[in-house]
Amino acid sequence: MLKEIVYMNEKQLRRSLAVLPIGTVIKLTSLSARQIRYYETQELVFPERSEGNRRMYSLNDIDRLLEIKDYLNDGFNMEGIRKVYAMKKAQAAAEESQKLSDADVRRMLRKELLNSGGMLEDNLTKLPRRRI
Repeated sequence: MLKEIVYMNEKQLRRSLAVLPIGTVIKLTSLSARQIRYYETQELVFPERSEGNRRMYSLNDIDRLLEIKDYLNDGFNMEGIRKVYAMKKAQAAAEESQKLSDADVRRMLRKELLNSGGMLEDNLTKLPRRRI
């Protein structure tokens, strides 16, 4: 399990590395440089800049540009696409805030056990506590 998490983090890290110049992005997405720059001015994509001030894109940026292209083909306008990304961002933030810590889970379990009558308070206090 831990190995999968480490692999996943490495994979996410590699996908977020901005190493692709705009010429490569043009070939991969079939978008023009003007379109790509326009999406940047519309704050839909955020390429990094090299020391020479050249735009550098990641694989995640490529995915987003292709997604924008699909939304446009489906009839969305720029404002609609911005709203879609704002909703996705809000949903991700909500999911992140709903994650429970180990202490939260233990507290909820303890409360549930006490409420269900499965264990008495005295027995719970005798259980060994695990340090985190």
